Amino acid sequence: MLITFLDDSIPFDGHSPVGQPLGGAEKAVAGLAGALARRGHTVRVFNRCDLPIVVDGVSWQPLDSCQAAHSDWLIAHRKPSLFGRLADADNRILWLAGPLGYLNKPDALASLHELQPTMLLQGHAHSLTVPAPLHNLSAETVVPGIASHYRTATEMTPANPPRAVVTTHPSSGLDWLLELWTSQVFPRVPWAELHVYSASLEWGAQGAEVAESLRPVLDQALAAKDKGVRIFRPLPDPAMAEVYRVARVHLYPGNDRDVLCTTLGESQAVGLPAVSRDKGAAKERILNGETGYLAPDDDAFANLAVRLLDDRDTFDKLSETARQRQRARGWDQVAGELERIIR
Repeated sequence: MLITFLDDSIPFDGHSPVGQPLGGAEKAVAGLAGALARRGHTVRVFNRCDLPIVVDGVSWQPLDSCQAAHSDWLIAHRKPSLFGRLADADNRILWLAGPLGYLNKPDALASLHELQPTMLLQGHAHSLTVPAPLHNLSAETVVPGIASHYRTATEMTPANPPRAVVTTHPSSGLDWLLELWTSQVFPRVPWAELHVYSASLEWGAQGAEVAESLRPVLDQALAAKDKGVRIFRPLPDPAMAEVYRVARVHLYPGNDRDVLCTTLGESQAVGLPAVSRDKGAAKERILNGETGYLAPDDDAFANLAVRLLDDRDTFDKLSETARQRQRARGWDQVAGELERIIR
């Protein structure tokens, strides 16, 4: 079967997840395309890659060079307007990521009702964001996979002093988490460190300009250096798997707009317990009480963070369960589920 992906986000290809930090949506394209190719399909991706390249059997080509005449299945990533790049397709999928309110616009609605693609969603929280005018369209839910670097990571070896890791976008509750860390967590475990992984904050810490909206949280993080807060740039998948492998807890503020929680799924697969507020898709990534905790309030969040930083027995129990139960779902399994939809 000839399967064509169309993406109009950032430059990347099948090598990118192991060579550069990449967002969850882009990593998903690379992961699923490769898995479908391994299952014997002819797979091509037209996106913003710099040059044509073949990676693991997938043909990656610049989007503006797309002159394809036909595809058995056409998978447009996020943007309905991409369907216009390849008019002759037997079947169409709109593979969606992030909250879907942006589809509730006249042009997008008209296009979707005309073309009638199957909407591919990534979980329950994601499905709740589908605009009402699109509820009559065909939709399928396929939970995303986890890259192999996380699922095959070796045994956890927590560093000393103990580290908490946060990967949330600075605008998605990081200010709340920093306040909780400095006021309730660090005073009880003053030897612990909070490692913040954020490209924009790391650039700002090095003196580069940051968005005005992020300046307060950057200043807040820098001011907390004497309370164990450290800022780092995000890393490619192999290196981030190592970051998780030596940490003690993934602190995840949670956000109602975070309907994928990609990094939370990745750290769980490595075996890193998490504490999160019950927002967005957090409950779809954490097995509450078994691989981490969904905290009901601020005090509980702080208490649970302290427990995982200071109680090795609790950490070991949750970590082992996460490694046993959270690393089974790779992109090959996702590809198999997609095949049942697209045949």
